[in-house]
Amino acid sequence: MELFGNLGIGFDAVLTLANLGYCFLGALLGTLIGVLPGLGPVATIAMLLPITYGLPPLSALIMLAGIYYGAQYGGSTTAILVNLPGESSSVVTCLDGYAMARQGRAGVALGVAALGSFFAGTVATMIIAAAASPLAEFALKFGPAEYFSLMLLGLVAAVVLAQGDFFKALAMVALGLVLGSVGTDVSSGEERFTFGIPELADGISFVVLSMGLFGIAEIIVNLEHSDKREVFKQKIGSLLPTRHDLKAAAKPALRGTLLGSVLGILPGGGAVLSSFTSYTLEKRLAADPSRFGKGAIEGVAGPEAANNAGAQTSFIPLLVMGLPSNAVMALMVGAMMIHGIVPGPQIMSERPTLFWGLIVSMWIGNVFLILLNMPLIGIWVRLLQVPYRLLYPIILVFCCVGIYSINNSAFDVGLALVFGLAGYLFNKLGCEPAPLLLGFVLGPMMEENLRRAMLLARGDATVFFTRPISATLLALALALILLLASPTARKTREEAFREA
Repeated sequence: MELFGNLGIGFDAVLTLANLGYCFLGALLGTLIGVLPGLGPVATIAMLLPITYGLPPLSALIMLAGIYYGAQYGGSTTAILVNLPGESSSVVTCLDGYAMARQGRAGVALGVAALGSFFAGTVATMIIAAAASPLAEFALKFGPAEYFSLMLLGLVAAVVLAQGDFFKALAMVALGLVLGSVGTDVSSGEERFTFGIPELADGISFVVLSMGLFGIAEIIVNLEHSDKREVFKQKIGSLLPTRHDLKAAAKPALRGTLLGSVLGILPGGGAVLSSFTSYTLEKRLAADPSRFGKGAIEGVAGPEAANNAGAQTSFIPLLVMGLPSNAVMALMVGAMMIHGIVPGPQIMSERPTLFWGLIVSMWIGNVFLILLNMPLIGIWVRLLQVPYRLLYPIILVFCCVGIYSINNSAFDVGLALVFGLAGYLFNKLGCEPAPLLLGFVLGPMMEENLRRAMLLARGDATVFFTRPISATLLALALALILLLASPTARKTREEAFREA
């Protein structure tokens, strides 16, 4: 009964004209940036962070969350019709989705993707609602030592689950920790890593870093790619799958939903890992694996359900523990801090309207998305024909204006351009910037909890090993490191991301 009461609080908060409008806007923007190749939820949310200054906290978070899970819907449209993933989690959808389109079944592929996404999003929202209260009560038992150990485990897991080379991911986390320590030390008042530059005395702005690494760098990378797209121009056909199609897609969608719901909680997991793992699982379970890549409907239903479930359950560690599990969640932490909200278990008791309103908005957003994606396919197809050369100047101007408007500082704009060039370099070197952003966000929080734990223990470092929860979390972190040292585990990790 308590759960229904909490959901009632959420519905009361969301069912206002303003919040429904922001929910619809977030879903629409998410679908749009998912449809248009060259954009993504990380870059878009980074660009929109300055706008959230003027919005109520709940409205801002509803809109940003809608952009994230809306992009998972839109990315499938591009993958199926253009054979180009609009969002990284839709990479595997290209394999069978585009093959179905070339067989004259584009409408069925789009319909299965939309229905699977809606089912997964609904289930994941209910999981968040059911798990939130018990997990938040458990989180209240955490002290500074436990939080430090949990954040350390999160960074280790983010490195282990990050795409690409392990040592590159580790280096990116280390760089993020260093960048997070730039500024004035709270305890001593000494400046660290400022190199005598007054503008760095308050540290590097989260918006500047994220917009540079993900917004400006994304523009530079996309300018290298060919602007020609082979948009599928044949008649799409009925979007409603047949009974046989639904029967073939039902079990993969269910498995994808469950798999995505679990993997979305893991640091470094989320939608991308969920979709890749789901595709690998379905291919191994299939009676005839050779069908995959040639138009197997299971190859669309499973990954699409998994990436939407993973996108939504990645909110669990953010809302319950205050820890971001991926780059988008790190941006959500930044949005909360902009409004003076400290993410963690206390949000549920101190700001129940915000907490439950955000959860309820996810289900309402999924309803908007199914209404947007099914009837508006024709409009999305026309948008796919917009050349990127017309889009990027608008995006770049929007980035610069947004950065300047925060502190009216030209230095911030220049610093963002530097980070944009750094992000481009990381792309060329095969270094994923998401672990850097996690390190940047978690670094200052880890330092603060480390100092608190040592002060309470009067300098006794064994406090991290004598407290049961902290010791368990450190043991899990060590187990992950040892697991990755195993050749079999490394091979499995590489295959999970190489499958597509």
